[in-house]
Amino acid sequence: MKIKRIRKLKRKKKYNQNVNRKRLRNKLRKQPDIPCEQIKKEWKNKNSIRDNLKEMGLAYDANEAVQIPNVKHEMLEDAKGKVTGNEDLSDHENEEMNMTAAKSYVMEKLEAEAKAPRERLLKLPKGQAQFLTYLIKKYGEDYKAMSKDKKNHYQLTWKQIRAKIKMFKGIPEQYNKFVENSSTQS
Repeated sequence: MKIKRIRKLKRKKKYNQNVNRKRLRNKLRKQPDIPCEQIKKEWKNKNSIRDNLKEMGLAYDANEAVQIPNVKHEMLEDAKGKVTGNEDLSDHENEEMNMTAAKSYVMEKLEAEAKAPRERLLKLPKGQAQFLTYLIKKYGEDYKAMSKDKKNHYQLTWKQIRAKIKMFKGIPEQYNKFVENSSTQS
């Protein structure tokens, strides 16, 4: 037993020629690159990553923050609470969850930014837009007839065509061009 332990110690103490110690030390000291402006402004270099995020009300590990409920574990906790007569434990856990962070405004800014409406960058290919405009002009809202059209080379079902037309209507740039073209021709 002792021999194995000694070998492990010797292995750890071996000097590695290939490692640049100075570069390694600087790499460990370096703080992470933060692309988010709100977090970057409030970041303290003296604190650890976990502490910085906790102060801002953000989670370091999503698995710790939002745990998947385990029915077996919950039943055991309830049984323990009934046996001991202490149901205050669950209230104590809820109090820990409701603690407010010191820099909660950072979290609020991030939430507001995430909820803000974004510009849609999605566009349908020109050929597909032309195909859908042809179908709408010819059949209107009759999707089953569209699926039987001779130009339906990909043999799309009526539900697939309906979904594509719904997506097409959701892209204002392309759909407005179609509406303008159809109104000028009428």
